[in-house]
Amino acid sequence: MSTATLEKPLTYEEERGKPRPSLNHGAIQTNLACEFARNRSFRTISELTLNISGRSYTPDLSVYPRSPLDLRRDVARCPDPPLLVVEIFSPQQGTQEVMDKVDAYFAFGVKSCWVVSPPMHSIQILTADGQETVLNSGPATDPVTGLTADLAAVFS
Repeated sequence: MSTATLEKPLTYEEERGKPRPSLNHGAIQTNLACEFARNRSFRTISELTLNISGRSYTPDLSVYPRSPLDLRRDVARCPDPPLLVVEIFSPQQGTQEVMDKVDAYFAFGVKSCWVVSPPMHSIQILTADGQETVLNSGPATDPVTGLTADLAAVFS
């Protein structure tokens, strides 16, 4: 007689490698995606899992050059690096955890990372070539893609 072992489903945190988003986190993620969506040259994708060196990373937003969607063949884990990723701090996340992800994204070929801190009303823009900008107001412009976001709209 054989017995089957049921595998316990992964938790959100285990599957995504990050804490479950909060209300503020989700609202800011949506606001930033809407700001980026105004530029039709790029496609902004929420919660797309990236396959990086055999590990799964799920940035809050990933930005790719716009191309037609293949609605007959979906992709669950993307092997190609986006141009830009966004990581929004959750209350449970530490700085080192997020910066380790940024390092992994740059090693994967991502050109720009936006690190968003909701309590500080700030966006830190880091590029693979070492540029770093911290903004607390006004428009934020990505040096790689030219995408812009009005911080008042992002944090409202």
